[in-house]
Amino acid sequence: MDFRRLLSVIAMLSIASCNIQTPKTNTQPTESRSPIAAPVPAKPKSEIEEAKLIAVGDIMMHSTQTRSGYDAKKQTYNFDSFFAPVKSILSTGDWVIGNLETPLAGEDAGGYTGYPLFNAPAQLADAAKKAGFNILTTANNHALDRGEKGVIRTIANLRDRQIASTGTARSAAEASRILISTKNNISLAILAYTYGTNGIPIPQGKNYLVSLIDEKKIVKDIAKARKQGADIIAISLHFGNEYERQPNTQQKQLVENLLKAGADIILGSHPHVVQPYKIFKFPGRNGKTRKAVAIYSMGNFISGQTKNYTDLGVIFQVNIRKKTTEKTTEITGITPIPTWVHCYPLNNQIKYRILALEQTVTKKKDSLLANSQYPVLETYLQQMKNHLNSLKSQKKSK
Repeated sequence: MDFRRLLSVIAMLSIASCNIQTPKTNTQPTESRSPIAAPVPAKPKSEIEEAKLIAVGDIMMHSTQTRSGYDAKKQTYNFDSFFAPVKSILSTGDWVIGNLETPLAGEDAGGYTGYPLFNAPAQLADAAKKAGFNILTTANNHALDRGEKGVIRTIANLRDRQIASTGTARSAAEASRILISTKNNISLAILAYTYGTNGIPIPQGKNYLVSLIDEKKIVKDIAKARKQGADIIAISLHFGNEYERQPNTQQKQLVENLLKAGADIILGSHPHVVQPYKIFKFPGRNGKTRKAVAIYSMGNFISGQTKNYTDLGVIFQVNIRKKTTEKTTEITGITPIPTWVHCYPLNNQIKYRILALEQTVTKKKDSLLANSQYPVLETYLQQMKNHLNSLKSQKKSK
């Protein structure tokens, strides 16, 4: 073999040896190897979920209120002061519900007016939103004060502010939908109906614009809401006689029928004065008792009315608990918080604000109140406590 050929063979053997991989040896002792981590189990969902419903009565807008929020320099409206004193209470709710008893139809829809045909600036919705409201019911006797246009514009103004509404609708399809809101894994259905529209006829063929009280339809809606997954069902009823502080026979009968049909909470409005609340107990599943509650009227939350008791209202709190393992939902606590509308002069204007009575008389530090007013408010508070509980019953409803 010549010298060149020999060198070629040696080179080929060298290349081949470079491609041969020597198995790696583990020089670590066996016992020092890191153990394989066991898979971390998924965190189990909480077996108990809780949420709070807060509801108030009529949010009205009389002409004096509209003027109170007007800023002449800026030529705009601001009504934040209405709700500011009770914002800390409202903001604790998961669902914060009020009855908007005025259209928000725009100034070009006949101007901003109070009684008898209401129309308020949309800034009222801004103030409600800032205070914590996330649901406003719109089925009431003033829903058609600005006609079909008023219904449509009011809903649009609320949607623009991400406030849900129920009780009026812009189409049949919209009216057929059940408003269900889920908080903390608890689904709440909100339904709203009114006894009428002050004699203003609903446009022919457009009955969907305003939900009227029809017991058979409401019972069907309750079943529909439950079928769609509602854990709890609340119904806003605009009914009863104005300025009467006790529910009438028709109110009582309708409420009991709807609760028996499966509703859990009845939120009454329209009388403009507070009517009592009552706790009901019905046979539930698996031999357990089902608790339900009705407040026949929450009174005025904010208004310019001056008749006796029309400046008193209530923030109605209902605590709700869901046991996911048992698939049961129940009412665990009910707290009525009496309120008072304070009307006072400031900077050459009449101003309005809502005060929680107990909080106010306990602290006695409100710079806008005279010392002589506290004994009066203390009397209001005690009267309201007694009045609210006058129908309360822990007995099983027949």
